[in-house]
Amino acid sequence: MFHVEQTKKLMFPEYDVIVVGAGHAGCEAAAAAANMGSRVLLVTMNMNTIAQMSCNPAMGGVAKGQIVREIDALGGYSGIISDKSMLQFRMLNLSKGPAMWSPRTQNDRMRFAEEWRLALENTPNVDFWQEMASAILVKDRQAVGIKTALGLEIHGKSVILTNGTFLNGKIHIGEKNFGGGRTAEKAATGLTEQLQQLGFESGRMKTGTPPRIDGRSLNYAAMEEQPGDENPGKFSYSDTKPLGKQLSCWITYTNDSVHKELEKGFDKSPMFQGRIKGLGPRYCPSIEDKINRFAERERHQIFVEPEGWNTVEIYVNGFSTSLPEDIQYQALRKIPGFENAKMFRPGYAIEYDYFPPTQLKPSLETQLIDNLYFAGQINGTTGYEEAACQGLMAGINAHNKVHNRDPFILKRSEAYIGVLIDDLVNKGTQEPYRMFTSRAEYRILLRQDNADLRLTELGHKLGLATDTRLERMLDKKNEITRLTRELADMRAIPEIVNDELQMLSTTTLSEKVPVVSLLKRPQIGMNELKKLDPAIKSKLDRYTTEVQQQVEINLKYESYIERERTLAQKIESLEDYKIKSDFDYDRVKALSSEAREKLKRIRPQTIGQMSRISGVSPADVSILTVYLGK
Repeated sequence: MFHVEQTKKLMFPEYDVIVVGAGHAGCEAAAAAANMGSRVLLVTMNMNTIAQMSCNPAMGGVAKGQIVREIDALGGYSGIISDKSMLQFRMLNLSKGPAMWSPRTQNDRMRFAEEWRLALENTPNVDFWQEMASAILVKDRQAVGIKTALGLEIHGKSVILTNGTFLNGKIHIGEKNFGGGRTAEKAATGLTEQLQQLGFESGRMKTGTPPRIDGRSLNYAAMEEQPGDENPGKFSYSDTKPLGKQLSCWITYTNDSVHKELEKGFDKSPMFQGRIKGLGPRYCPSIEDKINRFAERERHQIFVEPEGWNTVEIYVNGFSTSLPEDIQYQALRKIPGFENAKMFRPGYAIEYDYFPPTQLKPSLETQLIDNLYFAGQINGTTGYEEAACQGLMAGINAHNKVHNRDPFILKRSEAYIGVLIDDLVNKGTQEPYRMFTSRAEYRILLRQDNADLRLTELGHKLGLATDTRLERMLDKKNEITRLTRELADMRAIPEIVNDELQMLSTTTLSEKVPVVSLLKRPQIGMNELKKLDPAIKSKLDRYTTEVQQQVEINLKYESYIERERTLAQKIESLEDYKIKSDFDYDRVKALSSEAREKLKRIRPQTIGQMSRISGVSPADVSILTVYLGK
């Protein structure tokens, strides 16, 4: 017996942080905690599916691209891994204002997972264990480790659960259903039931994925090509290389014949027949849901996305479905370009357990059990990027907790990450939560182009962003200041610039004006400014495109940026009003009953957090502010 116990201790020392699940959240959590100095164990049911892209092989997109940039600026890995594995880069929404610009990469699925695994294996302090975690070890309402399916007890000072879609996962294809957390992978059991016994509330959610197709069987001539940007960018502010060559995606459309074929399977649809109980993502509906809800539409867009440099597998974005496989196949072959399509595997829906995130603190630590953290789809979110940023924050805060440091909380005015976590903790979610630019009230401040300026210093203080990153950011900041000052000192001369101004259909000059005033005109950007005067071009060409872009945005949107900054400062003053964790809300009789119920459950840490809880009125905020003031 002594020998067995000694062996277990040698195999498993007490870890600072145990991370359960090696998806996007788990990988970022493990990397962050380890890079900050914690001893980390990453537990996964399959070492071969670390950082698997379970759905589409892409990172970023509207609002999601901002999150990847923020992860990178703080010192996380997602941006670097995306850059190393990308097939194509596009900056979305360039026709809109810079607050809406969003980077997106198409990625090589296999290389993405490989790069993540290699990055983790090359991160000191990260150990791995392949097995299912069946329970959390709890002592005196504190997480002290995990128990595995083999009965092994592994002790740790904190535990982060990032179980994705695996908690009691059930896969649906037509009338067939079976347990699974992902196709060909078994579900995780035991944890939900234990958490419920500990007092946690749980629910069910649903997501889905489309069929995968043999790209050799497609007729691309019948589709619209969607190439990458002419001058591709990248996610990371580090020295990752931009793409030299890119793979194109393609666009095609459904039609009436496709819709009629799909409708033949509606009587066997697990969603329409009520076999699926969980709510799916509102903004990523299945193809059957689209043609049912939007019957007036004659067609729906289908994005044909390559899965990698060296594979023929194709992801059919926009065709998520859980209809019977034969219906999927027949409907696919009626899409232009898919007439001879060969299917690798059918699409499916998956139901899984989640835990309403109002049971969390802003640090992502649970309220019921100390040193236990939740990150990713277990919190009701959907998307790689949403999961990754939660993992990063949970990893940071688990490390901070076990090393007696204050939690790291990002404000809504500091990052999309701050918006996401604040929304989850204070408002909760009844359907899979996805980030949008519209969720951020300070989106002019939280642009993808300035994530490094906003967050690198914070990442450096945490011990995640390197000295080199900090120096690079500070150099960039100095260059922005210098160019802004130089443009303010320069004057545009009417005789030199008027001909070009006339060609740009903007007002000509009658006297010398500051160059800055021209840049504020909607018709004029940095490129147009260079054409006005060789002296201006000579000045601008000394600076990188990145610096020029920052200066242009700052000057064009100066009044909007200042307005948002002032508003943020006013609202953040409410964060100075702290509320004790054991405050008795029943003593404040004037509070509404709904507010009292929500406040007792969520336990906000400040008046600012309280003001953002759904069901708490401005009157309730005023009452409690006065009460605390007394």
